[in-house]
Amino acid sequence: MAIKKFGPYKSPSVQPITEDLDWWHPVEGSPSMKTWIEHQSEDGKFLTGYWEATPGSYRVRYDVDEFIHLFEGKVTLTDNGQEPRSFAAGDTFVIEAGFDGLWKTEETVRKAFAIRVR
Repeated sequence: MAIKKFGPYKSPSVQPITEDLDWWHPVEGSPSMKTWIEHQSEDGKFLTGYWEATPGSYRVRYDVDEFIHLFEGKVTLTDNGQEPRSFAAGDTFVIEAGFDGLWKTEETVRKAFAIRVR
């Protein structure tokens, strides 16, 4: 069993990816994101790290399961046909594969994540 300790969330130990993720499409405002991949399994199906985004909205379709803990900021998620759900700093939640909707960053957000690719 391997154990890896991450750098602190305010200064990750790796350089960020600064391009928008392929499955995130801006629809409102001019949001930007940074993704720090702290760990990736050998088969590429499990990733963990940190993510930061500025205010704005993205259209997203999740083909992955994602565990999220928000350190800073506020987001509102609206799955097609469902009521909006808001989350703020200190909240921990899961987005399951199949989520198809809107991710709105209300306040600059910073999160830790664990993603399982299906």
